[in-house]
Amino acid sequence: MSSQLVSTRQRLIQAALELFSAHGVSATTTRQIAEKAEVNEVTLFRNFGNKHGLLLAVLEESAAFKDLGESLVRRATPPGNVYQALKDYASDSLHALERVPEFVRSVVGEADQFPAENRRALGRGVTEANRYVAQYLATVIQQGHLNTYLPAEKLASLLNGMILGYAVIEFTSEFHELWEDRDDFLENLVELFLHGAMSSSAESATNSLQGGFITTEVADLPATLVHEILQQARKFGVRDYALAYVLFGAGLSATEIISLERSHQIYDTQGHFLQITIPGFVRQVPVNQWILGKRYGSFTNNPLIKWLKSRKDSQTAMFLNETGKPLSESELQTRWQIWSDGLLTPQGQTPAIAQAQQTWRVEMLMRGITLENLSILTGCDRAQLQPYVRRAKEKAALEQATRLDHKPG
Repeated sequence: MSSQLVSTRQRLIQAALELFSAHGVSATTTRQIAEKAEVNEVTLFRNFGNKHGLLLAVLEESAAFKDLGESLVRRATPPGNVYQALKDYASDSLHALERVPEFVRSVVGEADQFPAENRRALGRGVTEANRYVAQYLATVIQQGHLNTYLPAEKLASLLNGMILGYAVIEFTSEFHELWEDRDDFLENLVELFLHGAMSSSAESATNSLQGGFITTEVADLPATLVHEILQQARKFGVRDYALAYVLFGAGLSATEIISLERSHQIYDTQGHFLQITIPGFVRQVPVNQWILGKRYGSFTNNPLIKWLKSRKDSQTAMFLNETGKPLSESELQTRWQIWSDGLLTPQGQTPAIAQAQQTWRVEMLMRGITLENLSILTGCDRAQLQPYVRRAKEKAALEQATRLDHKPG
């Protein structure tokens, strides 16, 4: 198709969107659309068949809607923060719909006046709108960053259906008390969506489906086992020691660790921090000097700083493999398996690398960090962190019971 034809088609779609938004679908004529696009009606019919064919093209091809899905798909690699990606998508979708409220009211209110074939076409258009969301979800599910018991297409339909439902209610009614405001709706939408149909595999070692709900079991590691893994890593050199130290001292996932660059480290005599930079989301985390009761250096002299000071290369990545290339996630998994070889958890299982992150989160809560601050450090919402709160309370209860047992009655 020539650039002139593409330009004409896009002018017609934009003109239709503006007129549908201003006057409604039924009240807008093909002549008005053609005049606004500065073409004749024959050109409109040749491109879209009729007005309702043009309506379908508006839904499928308008940049206001198409760009949202394409932007979401791009955020699947690397996966980043799934919660934040979905919340941003939902928020941006609502903004797009709120720019054309009359168009939404018209499509919803006048749909029964459309010919049957065009209602079916409209249905296909809604299905097409799900395609990008389903593609994103399928990617992060395949990468192992989400566990779900529903197909990606069904999940996409649920999410888009709830977003559209919110828009319809907001545009057609007033003084309801369904939610406080848009942010309240978005928070509850994404939390319900993720925890009702999915779970983040980076958040838990065990996900099980019980009674129709996904429950998360936190499996943090005991102090003796953690220190043994750190000592095993130390035997394999300064790089391995630094890797294990960051796993237990900063609570990062394997994916976050391999994405670190040398410039992401910040330290002085007052503190040691790492900046986690993922497309659309940046946060800082502290690197703890104390890990489960044992000190590992200082803010200016610890396993990570020693590793970086030993580097003579010009690579920007914080961690390299044996060939001097940036370390991959599979290579990090292999290093973990070597450090933990022959070790068992209290449950009689081989320690999993995800348990390092769980151990850090429980330890931070045991030290007294607030749930709100832990949410800021981890990038997780409060609901995602509730299993860690329960586990920290359980450990605190056990410690108190043990102390009481040492006192005379």
